[in-house]
Amino acid sequence: MTTPLERARQRMQETGQWDPAQFVGRRTAIGCVALEITQRCNLDCSACYLSEHSEAVKDLPLDEVFRRIDMIYSAYGADVDIQVTGGDPTLRKVDELVAIVQRISERGMRPALFTNGIRATRALLTRLADAGLIDVAFHVDMTQERRGYASESDLNELRLAYIERARGLPLAIYFNTTVFDGNIEQIPDVVAFFARHSDVVRLASFQPVAKTGRGSLDQWSSITTNAVIRQIESGVGTSVTFDTAHVGHARCNRYGMTFIANGRAYDALDNKPLYNALLSRTARIRFDRQRPRHAIATFLKCLVMNPDVAARASWWFLRKLWHMKDDLIAARGRVNKLSFFIHNFMDACELDQERIRACVFMAATRDGPVSMCLFNARRDASILRPVRLRKDDGEWFWNPLSGDVTKDEPLITAPAIE
Repeated sequence: MTTPLERARQRMQETGQWDPAQFVGRRTAIGCVALEITQRCNLDCSACYLSEHSEAVKDLPLDEVFRRIDMIYSAYGADVDIQVTGGDPTLRKVDELVAIVQRISERGMRPALFTNGIRATRALLTRLADAGLIDVAFHVDMTQERRGYASESDLNELRLAYIERARGLPLAIYFNTTVFDGNIEQIPDVVAFFARHSDVVRLASFQPVAKTGRGSLDQWSSITTNAVIRQIESGVGTSVTFDTAHVGHARCNRYGMTFIANGRAYDALDNKPLYNALLSRTARIRFDRQRPRHAIATFLKCLVMNPDVAARASWWFLRKLWHMKDDLIAARGRVNKLSFFIHNFMDACELDQERIRACVFMAATRDGPVSMCLFNARRDASILRPVRLRKDDGEWFWNPLSGDVTKDEPLITAPAIE
């Protein structure tokens, strides 16, 4: 029987995405699995990926959420990132949300919270961290049409409030930004903001807007990956290599990493052969994202065990330090790591089967994980299906529109759209 890692490698090979820099199939079996625990949201984004019927759907029973967690484990094993999302997951009862995070952690997987932040209080984040939460990703951008913010740059005030809310907690802090015509010119300001706060912010994710879900943007446009890269580079004031690391399909995901010292950015992935060698030697090593110092110690220990790669890495590192010397002196040796991720979702009417096959961002459904782009394009077909519940007295069915549990499987008719 093949392992999840072997199956992932086979997918990458079949779709022409396997090379020495490919992360999936070498270090992990999947990039991330989205676990939607509610379809409710307290914002109405103009680029929303939910469907017109999402708000009519009740929250999944906790037993079904737990079953889907177990299905993710069965499909990919323990070393998996699970994004607890929705809608907005903080609209679930707090005790249920904590129990979900704890269940993921107890299964040896890594729970992350994806939220607009409105209800993600310091107290809630603390409780979730105690339950095993690893990451929190705040989704903040102009498509959310939050009152009092006239531009993407203005939203940096809100981003700072979220940073301070999470500062000091054992959580990796990420931010997600949808990029569209109305904010692409301001992306450099946002990137520069993340660089200034890279002592807390670990990763900034940018997603070009896609025609999927119930979005209501007046004008849809095609924001290219290269256009987003140019804006990121403008924000950090240097070139950033997005062609070294390979995560899934090259048309879906691009990744870059920088070192920040004294407010200045330096490209961290400008040596692809070295990256490939390090990836090969560290593929089975698990790094502690909650504690950067532990992660660094683990990495250094790996270098000690691989002296040939260590020699190459040391030479590259010394040259990088020399290039950074003035800023290192000014920063008293403090260096932060800031990564950038660009995820290019597909339009609902232009799904590419090769990209779906190579997908590394999956959504958990009743029948198992499926490509997130495919799920978004056919969301109603999934969320409006009755859920089979197995109880001590036999099989029951949960109705997603009423929340009722009955012995007979209900026939669901989609509600009318007003």
